[in-house]
Amino acid sequence: MTLKQLRYAVTVADTGNMTEAAKRLFIAQPSLTSAIMELEKEYGITIFTRSNKGIEITKDGEEFLGYARQILDQTELFDERYKGHSQGKVRFCVSSQHYSFVVEAFVELLKAHGGNKYEFHMRETETYDIIDDVAHLRSEIGILYLNEFNETIIRKTLRDNNLIFTPLFKAKPHVFIGKNSPLASKKSLTLKDLEPYPRLSYEQGSHNSFYFAEEILSTVDCDKELVVRDRATLFNLLIGLNGYTICSGVISEELNGPNIIAKPLKVDDYMQIGYILPAQLHPSALTAEYIEILKKLTKA
Repeated sequence: MTLKQLRYAVTVADTGNMTEAAKRLFIAQPSLTSAIMELEKEYGITIFTRSNKGIEITKDGEEFLGYARQILDQTELFDERYKGHSQGKVRFCVSSQHYSFVVEAFVELLKAHGGNKYEFHMRETETYDIIDDVAHLRSEIGILYLNEFNETIIRKTLRDNNLIFTPLFKAKPHVFIGKNSPLASKKSLTLKDLEPYPRLSYEQGSHNSFYFAEEILSTVDCDKELVVRDRATLFNLLIGLNGYTICSGVISEELNGPNIIAKPLKVDDYMQIGYILPAQLHPSALTAEYIEILKKLTKA
């Protein structure tokens, strides 16, 4: 295996087409095909399946390409550190539940290390997809929460995917509401206070189990349910319909504006928010720095 072969494989995956990848790499297509076949033979796997419609990445290929991208990213950082220049784009990807401090840290990292060429991904997504992204190295790091209700199931899923969870901070439950909500004048809220209003939650796709819910107390009965996929829609509905969502209470007015406020919720519960990483891999320099930014932003 060589770094050149890894770059070839990643370029094929990025373009989805051998001909286009060969053009981008400035090599003949037969040479590219031969290099990929040598990689597959060396490691005894099939990275791509080929047909008249193009190529598809196999399950083994997804894992292989995840490791390949990490090696190439580390090489890029190494060259930049010791040669003083970068050969290509700086790449970084985070998968997370919907937390403003995660985005704030992402912005800070990008400002520090984006440079002239970069490809950064900020994936606010479903809980199971966060785990799957990090397990298959599509993301360097994932952010989610544990509490007494979901911990057994989530930790088992993490173990099954060879991932480790590290706590960042423990949050007391809060409620996000619009600043003009009828509940806005109260210093704190009870579940009884919330009963007349619609509850908003994030969709969890095919893994829509209570254990994978992003919101705590998801098993509490509610007559009015609104399920959304993105933060902007959730915030708009909070404001427009006097809705609410149960959350950590951590919010950035700079990123999310002044129209959403957080009120403490009087319940005996908590959210242990932390990050997940592959158990067998040492985090990259960018990942380590991102973790330090997260710690700074969430420090009590």
